[in-house]
Amino acid sequence: MGGQACVFYGAAEFSRDTDFAILAEASNLARLRKALAELKAQPIALPPFELKFLRRGHAVHFRCRHPDAFHMPVDVMSRMRGVAPFPTLWARRTTITLPDGFSCDLVSLPDLVRAKTTQRDKDWPMIRRLVEAHYFQHREHPTPTHVRFWLREFRTPELLVEVARTHRARCLRFARQRPLLEDAAAGRVAVVERALRNEEAAERHRDRQYWLPLRRELEHIATCAPPRT
Repeated sequence: MGGQACVFYGAAEFSRDTDFAILAEASNLARLRKALAELKAQPIALPPFELKFLRRGHAVHFRCRHPDAFHMPVDVMSRMRGVAPFPTLWARRTTITLPDGFSCDLVSLPDLVRAKTTQRDKDWPMIRRLVEAHYFQHREHPTPTHVRFWLREFRTPELLVEVARTHRARCLRFARQRPLLEDAAAGRVAVVERALRNEEAAERHRDRQYWLPLRRELEHIATCAPPRT
């Protein structure tokens, strides 16, 4: 669900860690503990690796000690702001098969984009590249699903205007959900650019508000934790 998924979808970045979205159930957690043990992965930050913290939306962080993955960070989450629950993510996942026959399940592109709408500076250029890559791959023969995705998620003003004017009727139907589409359909690039900045600022604010109680919970855990020996 992180940088390695972005590479697959055509928005390459240097991936410093491996991010997993998991089903937060006891049996699944036991399987994950076994895999982490094989990687010699050790927890490196709060909270503890427990179901209750995953279900509340915390990320749990590890660092691998196995020689084949030495120092590779692994982050595990079960809930993300603005993203569907895990069963829905799983149902619409993308599955790829590597040259050695091993299968990997990736979060779908729309869900990956939604997961990237955070307060972090690095995520917004990534969203832009992800949607652009998808557009250039499919613009010659788009499906209604493609067009809907572009209209909802494009962060490139000129390309959003291009899509909006090419698919004007569909664009105006979605304008109630994303008001800046009216300006896109009218070709007002400068207005769309300002609206996109405002939209980003609002999403960053919502993400900060989402994490405030979770951060306070981490601070409480740190205060109550016994000292390390």
